[in-house]
Amino acid sequence: MTEGTEEPLPDSRNVPALLAALRTQHRSCTVAVTGTPGGSIHVRDGLVVAMETPGAPGIEGLLLRSGRIGEQAWSAVRASDTTHEHLAAELVDHGLVGAAELEVISLGALFDAAFALSLAVPDSWEVTGPVPTLYRNAGVTPERLLDEVSRRINFLAGEPGSVAALARTRMRPASTAHLPEPADRLPARHRAVLAAADGRRTPRDIAFALGRGLFAVMIDLRHLLDRGLVRPHTPPTNGRPSTAARIAPSAAPPSAMAPPSVLDSASLPRRLPGRNSAPARRPHD
Repeated sequence: MTEGTEEPLPDSRNVPALLAALRTQHRSCTVAVTGTPGGSIHVRDGLVVAMETPGAPGIEGLLLRSGRIGEQAWSAVRASDTTHEHLAAELVDHGLVGAAELEVISLGALFDAAFALSLAVPDSWEVTGPVPTLYRNAGVTPERLLDEVSRRINFLAGEPGSVAALARTRMRPASTAHLPEPADRLPARHRAVLAAADGRRTPRDIAFALGRGLFAVMIDLRHLLDRGLVRPHTPPTNGRPSTAARIAPSAAPPSAMAPPSVLDSASLPRRLPGRNSAPARRPHD
């Protein structure tokens, strides 16, 4: 858990305690979290500036899938900085995205990744040297990060069912014969989510397909569930993870998709002192 000649870290029992220790020591590092979904937490001078996880779209996915930046333009800028060290500045300098807009998207992706990571218990974590990553924000304290994460968990947990269970649930449209209202009366972002809910996609898959934050998509799905427009779809159990396509449906063009939410997050899991892996426990509701 130590990094070169840096001050050794205390035996942190969970990820929030680790981030608090890194904050106290003003460390710049990357925390590699293993598990499902797992991911990376990027810390600069003790502040969390970015998180990456397969459980939620990152900045690249939010920009490309939403149609904000084209594939060709993205590839050209990325080729000029393969390490991501100056990628944010390159995107702004090339006029592909405004500085303030990129800061909002960067912060939103950070909170969304924290939310996704909070929905499962990590296997383990390791502190390494700082790894270059795409971000454009001043960083947030561990306390602020956890406050935002907890607020989102509590917001979704006010409804029946657990937040973690909702995140894993494949959604399908309700039978058109029993729809309580015409779908064309819905806001554009709800219509896009409804079109993407094909019975194979989880909320995470829908978020990747539409280029939106996981938390924002889950809020919209909860709204559609409450109005009887979508239903949970439970395929035969075979132990295999979701392999649904993460491509936006043709029925939902980029113009009908809402921009990514600024805040999307949830409380991070725990580890017992002196253990190499986290104890089994129920995820937050």
